[in-house]
Parts: sequence; structure tokens; C-alpha cells
Amino acid sequence: MIDIQITENTLNLVTCFTAASDAACGGMASFVGTVRNHTKGKPVTRLEYECYESMAIKEIQKIADQAISLFSVKNIVVHHRTGILYPGDAAIMIVVSDGHRNTVFDACSYMIENIKKTVPIWKKEIFEDGEEWVSAHP
Repeated sequence: MIDIQITENTLNLVTCFTAASDAACGGMASFVGTVRNHTKGKPVTRLEYECYESMAIKEIQKIADQAISLFSVKNIVVHHRTGILYPGDAAIMIVVSDGHRNTVFDACSYMIENIKKTVPIWKKEIFEDGEEWVSAHP
């Protein structure tokens, strides 16, 4: 099972764990990416995430399919925020479940690394004295 959501709503880890929960799976691993209050020594006041949603969902689906093939995991949940986020807010939640702990950790790591590299989600960091686009991909 693969559950992908891109939303402006607050992310909920319980919702993600519930979606990935499976009586056949003995292990779950998660990654929660949150907004830091600083970058490169500068205070961050907020982030603004934008994305090409239909393409982002297709790309995350492709990455999840690859993770299932590579690691033989059973369930993958990826929820990503867009819009305005503040320090401490969750920007992304990933939960992977399967029968073995090593595979869920490996698949979870694979998911976040590849999402950051290839998915068309763009982040603008807003500082007290300006702003900067980061993580821009095709």
C-alpha cells in the first residue's frame, strides 16, 4: 500500500502510522522533517513551500515503487505540506512498515533522500532581512 498526500493542512503522525499499520508487519520506521529556526547562521521566520502537485505525486509514487522493489517493504506513507510553515512545523512525514526493522529503516532513508533530490517541491526560506529559494529541482 502506498499513501501519498500533498496538503496545506497540518500533518498528523498518528494518521500516517494508522495508514501504514498492518497486522502482517512487525516493524515501522518514520521520518519527520520539521522547519528549523535558522539556516547558515541566520534566523528563519518562516518557510513557503510550493509544488507542481500532479508531478510531485507521480514522482513520489515512482520513488515509493522503487523502494518497495529494492527493500521489499509492504507499506509506505508520505505526507508533505505546502504553503506557509513556521519553525517547529512538520513539513514531511514518511512511515514505512514491513516485517523486518532493517528494511523499514533503509526504505525510509531511501524515500527522504530521493524525494529531496527529484520531487518538484520548492522551498523559500524567509529571514528577517530577506528571502532565498532553496531545494529547487526540475
